[in-house]
Amino acid sequence: MALVPYVENPSPVFSKLHNSSAQFRFANHDLSLAQDWKKLGVAAVVWDAAVVMCMYLELEKVELKGKRAIELGAGTGLVGIVAALLGAHVTITDRQPALEFLSSNVKANLPPRSQESVVVSELTWGDGLEHYPAGGFDLVLGADIVYLEDTFLSLLQTLEHLCSDTTVVLLACKIRYERDTNFLNMLKRSFKAEEVYYEKQRDIHVYRAHKLPRRRDL
Repeated sequence: MALVPYVENPSPVFSKLHNSSAQFRFANHDLSLAQDWKKLGVAAVVWDAAVVMCMYLELEKVELKGKRAIELGAGTGLVGIVAALLGAHVTITDRQPALEFLSSNVKANLPPRSQESVVVSELTWGDGLEHYPAGGFDLVLGADIVYLEDTFLSLLQTLEHLCSDTTVVLLACKIRYERDTNFLNMLKRSFKAEEVYYEKQRDIHVYRAHKLPRRRDL
């Protein structure tokens, strides 16, 4: 979600992020995602959490065919693209400055029949939520969106709005700092959340969450 330009880092660990594209094969499709670190920073590179999320989606642990899904902080759009290829109707969202770049990746990597089931839309967490149906999605996806503490409350507000009691939330993230754990604790106040997958090589966790029923005073 956050558009944070970074200074180029010469470390081999970060070198792949400075490539102009990243290639993958998911859902029996070869995908080539454009990257633009210098222009859009973290919003325009493929992070490991997105790759692991796509790996998890391919395991078919969650139903996608015909389901209404929304991706938050989509960046390059990899997760939303793979969800669409696996049969979901996907709303792929990010902040306005990233939308042209995001739309280009979606068009370049989805066949025409799949493009009909995808909408690219602006969403800044906590703002303009009335433009999205309350509880209107079967699945909410977020890859590496838990990293800026200032956004935690607005992200939770957005999840509360988008989810019904039956919505499945999937979050893929690397637990880097104490604040990341703090977010999970905040999430558990309104959602039942559990770790469902861990990719050791990339050190990425996938959490699955469901909205808790509202308590009714007796």
